[in-house]
Amino acid sequence: MTDLFLKYFRSKQQEVQFEKIYDSQCPFCSMQCKMQLIEQTIVTKKKYRAVGKDNPTSEGRLCIKGMNAHQHSFNHDRIKYPLLKVNGEFVRISWKQALDHIKENFTRIQAEDGLNALAVYGSASITNEEAYLLGKFARVALKTKYIDYNGRLCMSAAASAASQTFGMDRGLTNTLKEIPFSRVIILAGTNIAECQPTIMPYFEKAKENGSYIIVIDPRETATAKIADLHLKVKPGTDAALANGILKVIIEENFIDETFIQERAVGFAEVKDYVSSLNLEEIAEITGISSELIRTAAIKFGQEETGMIFTARGVEQQTNGTATVRNFLNILIATGKIGKASCGFGAITGQGNGQGAREHGQKADQLPGYRSIENEEHRAYIASVWGINPEDLPRKGVSAYEMIEKIDKGEITGMFLMCSNPIVSSPNANFVERALKKLKFLVAVDMFISETARLADLILPTSSYLEDEGTMTNLEGRVTLREASRPCPGEVKHDWQIICEIADALGKGKYFSYSSAEDIFNELRVASRGGIADYYGITYDRLRKERGILWPCPHPDHKGTKMLFETAFAHPDGKAKMAVVKNDPVVSKEKPSNEFPLYLTTGRVMSHYLTGVQTRKSASLAARNVESYMEIHPETALKYNIKDHALVEIESRRGKIVVRSRWSEKIRKDTIFVPIHWADSQNVNLLISDELDPACKMPGFKVSAVRIKPLLPTS
Repeated sequence: MTDLFLKYFRSKQQEVQFEKIYDSQCPFCSMQCKMQLIEQTIVTKKKYRAVGKDNPTSEGRLCIKGMNAHQHSFNHDRIKYPLLKVNGEFVRISWKQALDHIKENFTRIQAEDGLNALAVYGSASITNEEAYLLGKFARVALKTKYIDYNGRLCMSAAASAASQTFGMDRGLTNTLKEIPFSRVIILAGTNIAECQPTIMPYFEKAKENGSYIIVIDPRETATAKIADLHLKVKPGTDAALANGILKVIIEENFIDETFIQERAVGFAEVKDYVSSLNLEEIAEITGISSELIRTAAIKFGQEETGMIFTARGVEQQTNGTATVRNFLNILIATGKIGKASCGFGAITGQGNGQGAREHGQKADQLPGYRSIENEEHRAYIASVWGINPEDLPRKGVSAYEMIEKIDKGEITGMFLMCSNPIVSSPNANFVERALKKLKFLVAVDMFISETARLADLILPTSSYLEDEGTMTNLEGRVTLREASRPCPGEVKHDWQIICEIADALGKGKYFSYSSAEDIFNELRVASRGGIADYYGITYDRLRKERGILWPCPHPDHKGTKMLFETAFAHPDGKAKMAVVKNDPVVSKEKPSNEFPLYLTTGRVMSHYLTGVQTRKSASLAARNVESYMEIHPETALKYNIKDHALVEIESRRGKIVVRSRWSEKIRKDTIFVPIHWADSQNVNLLISDELDPACKMPGFKVSAVRIKPLLPTS
């Protein structure tokens, strides 16, 4: 038997004529798992296999998305040449024709409607170099104040809350490696088992070590299965729940008085407010019994170490910033921050959700997390860019507000990079109608997405296997994504596209780079002295050290593993606690006789964001072919909804049709629909355009809806 096996093995080896290995990182979630794609040429056919590569964050693990990511890169629908819309159809043109077309239309629009008539819509999936360059492109090449990005719909609430509370925003205040040694962990609105599966072993190890895990979620998700306590909260009431937990912590004297006195301000006001609250009323608001609230509070308060993690479940609400701030109040009151195995983690969604918001894509920011309204910050960045500070535009508006300005005719042209706002934005019917009003829309993408279908011109961009650059993962760890696979057809990298357009517009001297590393070296200088200081990070160091946590202010600095050990980032060194009222999220989104159910949204493991890439992967698409509605069986029977039947879901904004899926793991007053599908299954057609006043985050997680079977049932 052994001889037969060896003979078979040798014959198979001989069939492999050639093998190539491409180093890269998974293009999807914020774990940014290191990986290799192995390409084998067997006779005339190619076979591909993805394997994880050891690294400090995911330790060589890959999830199902990473293992199949290459499939979308090789999909036959991929755009390989510039496409111009002629008589409603896309036709291939040359790059020169494309650049000439952009120059003509951008120049005409700004002559007719003003400099700010052009807008730039960016992405949290592009590299740091490209995010930095896109901000520079908007402000130097186009001289427009209107730039924002799709990360506004993902991380803005957590970022605002951390900045307001701590004085700075980095995804984790410490590292993932401390999780297994934390004695109590709160996971608020985060389904990491499906959204970031390769992070789960850290929490499983914590569980093995005796950590007490509290999950806050309206659904019993795969993540909730590891919980010692699952608080199945009513959608939109997380801030009230945090107040209840904090009330018990204070009453049971689990606060760290020394820490509060030395390291925080605002505690007295918070204490006065939560002390005035009635725990039974909080139980009524949240749907969580007072006994369970007390259990959670005592467990978190009594342990020496503890960590709190938040994600979209609590952040994508119209009071998301305030809600996250309230969970941070709990950390500060108990002194569980700036210490080993203590701290806060905002579980970043998109691959470069952290880095993309640090270097200039946000409407009010300049590189290094500087403020575009701060005169000193403006002067410094202007000196790096070689322009006059007065030539820098002032702050613009958030991503959704840019859409509103398009609808009003204030913005008439847009440069869209690697984003799909028709599917990702709330009130999606309105977004599509608004974008159709543009005089000229340029989309940079790998595929003709639902938004790119509306474009006048589509430019083909490179994939994660082809585009080298740095990414900053959920820890705040800057990593170098190697990428050596040649671009197919006439595909160009995002940074090359930006530079060539700038050159066509007569601004080439500001964009004369020959590589991603050239751009990074300028980014290092631009970030120097800022909150997000990358100056000490180089490509050589990243290759040797496999990632460096910012801030890293000089080349000999090892990076910052733990924030706030001795002081917070506010000028006085203290954290700012804030009173968060038990007000409802949005009164009109509370269930009523007309719209009696809560709708909440989220992800599934096999898909990513709007599904433009994962739905082009046969292996991933096959796992979830269509969208669905998760509903409790008792609720389904009440509305005459059979299991696996087509259902119409309607809100005040629109309606969609999906297939029902009975589950006892969800609240009876709530239904769940994932976000990855478009057109008639686009759940964001149902979502309100109400925005968080602090960060302009839409309230994706709380909508009032009604349901009915699509077909009459007997």
